[in-house]
Amino acid sequence: MLSCMNAFSRLATRASCHRTAFGGNGWQSIFNGGMALRTFASKKHKNLLKHAKGFRGRGKNCYSIAVRRVHKSWQYGYRDRRRKKREWHKLWIQRINAGVQQYSWRYSTFIGSLRKSELQLDRKVLAELAATEPFAFRSVLRVLESTNPPPQQLQRKAVA
Repeated sequence: MLSCMNAFSRLATRASCHRTAFGGNGWQSIFNGGMALRTFASKKHKNLLKHAKGFRGRGKNCYSIAVRRVHKSWQYGYRDRRRKKREWHKLWIQRINAGVQQYSWRYSTFIGSLRKSELQLDRKVLAELAATEPFAFRSVLRVLESTNPPPQQLQRKAVA
């Protein structure tokens, strides 16, 4: 019993010596069931590991691996923010083209006559009109027909 008390008191004194170095509040924060708890090496490490939250494997808790993973994820984010804009732009063009072809217009002539006219509608609004408001989209086409000469008719090839 006495040797057990001496071991505990030695452990407690050793922990109290490290209290100021680790910034903890005594031996409870340093020792956890006989295992030493490790704190972060720096604020930079802690901040970077916050960004790695949700990653798989050691990429979420091993700093040297997390650095590469987080930097790569930032590269993907930078690239994909631009890619997302590109994808939306392509979708708007497809929707406008589908709406315009119903009335025998070509997309290029539609956009050309839209620029010549006084209308200030962008592709996002036009795509929304073409998809959800066909009558409003038709009225835009009528305005363009009145301000510009009518385009050539689309000729579809007969499938034999």
